Amino acid sequence: MEALKIEGLRKTYEGGVEALKGVDLTVAEGDFFALLGANGAGKTTLINIVVGLVTPSGGTASVFGIDRAKDPDGAKALVGVVPQEFNFNIFETVREIVITQGGYYGMTRAAAAESADGLLKELGLWDKRDAPSRALSGGMKRRLMIARALVHSPKLLILDEPTAGVDVELRRGMWDFLRKLNGGGMTMLLTTHYLEEVEQLCNAMTIIQRGEVVKSGSVHGLLAEADGRRYRLTLSAAPTAEQAAAIGADEVKGAVAVVPALRDETLDALFARVRAAGLHVLDAAHAQNRVEELYLSTLSK
Repeated sequence: MEALKIEGLRKTYEGGVEALKGVDLTVAEGDFFALLGANGAGKTTLINIVVGLVTPSGGTASVFGIDRAKDPDGAKALVGVVPQEFNFNIFETVREIVITQGGYYGMTRAAAAESADGLLKELGLWDKRDAPSRALSGGMKRRLMIARALVHSPKLLILDEPTAGVDVELRRGMWDFLRKLNGGGMTMLLTTHYLEEVEQLCNAMTIIQRGEVVKSGSVHGLLAEADGRRYRLTLSAAPTAEQAAAIGADEVKGAVAVVPALRDETLDALFARVRAAGLHVLDAAHAQNRVEELYLSTLSK
């Protein structure tokens, strides 16, 4: 089933700014889907249309078969949103923020409290449940946003830059939590500038540029098409200038060299090229996130 289906979606703001130019987009149920694009590409407008904050100029958006325009309340009940900016009452306690959100979806206070307590425990916020939200760290505020979005058990969770400003350890902890939700059947729509998140979490992606879709497909399939692969190779010895030139190294620091793969060159062929120069590869890793390579190459076309 399609969790989200967008057809011919257009939005022109007053003043003539055309934010969306007939976007078509499908997110399958159970997907962990990435929506990528530079600032101003139209991502936020698209999300705001899906959640009912913006009226489209044309086209349709359906959530699990429910047309957002024809049955806004029905569609709203199926969606949870983690916006980019903190937008809760800084004087309200953490627990009350989550419980109050449940009320907006018709939950009884008892049901909302039960859901809130479970989420706060799972997200490591239970000890802060009676603290005003202004007392939380940036990472805790991000987790509070997620708890609030999940209180009514949505089927589709929209995450707009969910780990912005979060340190590496907390970010990876949030990844694990989101993977668990997705593994349980919840559909995810993610926007992020941390492109490593896309490669780590997502199975499908779309890149939009100036209000139009420019690339769409499975993450695995799109990465397989990407050119510009560069590898950070740990070598058996520091290469001489002649050896570095022979293997085409872009950078050399001691025994570590960054080497671009030739077009359609396999990793085995690259290693053979290094051996031909009198060296051996002890370890290899991508020198640049592959999603970043794909993203930059797409936007440059």
